[in-house]
Amino acid sequence: MGQHRGTEACDDETTKGYNIETDLFPLEALKVYSAHNLGDNIKEVDQAKYFSAHRGGSQGDYREEMKRKVANVVDCLSKYPESKRAVITVPNTSLPSHTSDDDAKCMREIHFYLDGEILNATVWMRAQAAEIFPKNIHFVGTLMDCVATSLTNNDKTIKIGQLFYLATTIVSVRED
Repeated sequence: MGQHRGTEACDDETTKGYNIETDLFPLEALKVYSAHNLGDNIKEVDQAKYFSAHRGGSQGDYREEMKRKVANVVDCLSKYPESKRAVITVPNTSLPSHTSDDDAKCMREIHFYLDGEILNATVWMRAQAAEIFPKNIHFVGTLMDCVATSLTNNDKTIKIGQLFYLATTIVSVRED
């Protein structure tokens, strides 16, 4: 299976394009949430400082099996560059309960595809609160950079191309 090298292998310069800082999400909070959702270990002090229901709570916790999911996408696109099966399904339950924030993840799927040496993606979301969108933009941007970095080798350099977000429902603020 392809190898996901973690956020430490990602290019900070590239991810600057995904930094949309707000009062709710200063740059350090964006980085902590992205690293957490990519499956990296987060210091308890950072969890206590940045994690809250208002910042997305368990609906915005995408980390379950994420390293394995990213490795699968990298493996798929390494072996089959024209594949349309390089997909990360975020929730891990096929029968989500409408009463459970843990089951009701806002982000549902991310579809990756290569156009030559350009990595593109489409993100499907069931809902998105505008005030939390900077966190998801940073996460997906960091994720795309990690996939592109993992696909880059001596023969080719994969660059990030277009990213499309599709949200069924958009609201201005998250209701806790």
